[in-house]
Amino acid sequence: MKRLLRLLQWLLKAAVFFTLFAFALNNQQETRLNFFFSTYWAAPTVLVVLSAFTLGVVVGVLGMVPRWWRERQAVKKNTPPVSPAHTTEMTDGA
Repeated sequence: MKRLLRLLQWLLKAAVFFTLFAFALNNQQETRLNFFFSTYWAAPTVLVVLSAFTLGVVVGVLGMVPRWWRERQAVKKNTPPVSPAHTTEMTDGA
């Protein structure tokens, strides 16, 4: 059963890859992105879309960093350090 799920995962990954690859091949025409003061950037459409996606991911991660930092600091403040000997006792299910 595990093997079948792993195979399905790889098939899904391959399908996503080939779909994105086909998208990239079908969108090679030049796109012009206009900025302020008559400046522009001319690049293939797929590059513009990929850049916008990457910028969105970067902005999203940077927006989450302060919250992660506060939660990490709160966890460090409220919980004492656990030694490796205690972790095995806690995970025995007792």
